Amino acid sequence: MIRIGIINVSDRASAGVYEDIPGKAVVSLLTEWLTSPWEPVYRIIPDEQDQLEATMIELADSESCCLVVTTGGTGPALRDVTPEATEAVCQKMLPGFGELMRQESLKYVPTAILSRQTAGIRNKTLILNLPGRPKAIGQCLSVVFPAIPYCIDLIGGPFLTTDEAKMSVFRPKN
Repeated sequence: MIRIGIINVSDRASAGVYEDIPGKAVVSLLTEWLTSPWEPVYRIIPDEQDQLEATMIELADSESCCLVVTTGGTGPALRDVTPEATEAVCQKMLPGFGELMRQESLKYVPTAILSRQTAGIRNKTLILNLPGRPKAIGQCLSVVFPAIPYCIDLIGGPFLTTDEAKMSVFRPKN
């Protein structure tokens, strides 16, 4: 079974102040797009860098997730530490993911330049940071997802398949 980690990074959601809508948005999109059997490994944690680092390491190393998607904590606020945690646990950073997400978001809001989404690789796991708003999650994930299955192939992960009518992915022809 393919395992995908989903981490909602939110002080308020982790405290039960409001419902975890961002994480559920990721699950919904992946369920719509993926035809490979998969299961979510789900966490809701506060904006605490050491806790986020430990959770990413757990999902990558112990839970064997091929992909870990975070939501939230990518802005300029003092408590937004998701990119720093991602950089701390990854061996390689993939800045093109963040560049493309910001480019897409700028079509909708001028404040997209404040976003610090990024992605990186920890062993055989791709870690991707998404914004915290569900609408922005859909916009950003849909623009970068076509590259995700091939990236996971390249790092030795499982072969992800999609419903091509809903999400077309790119793999070079051999």
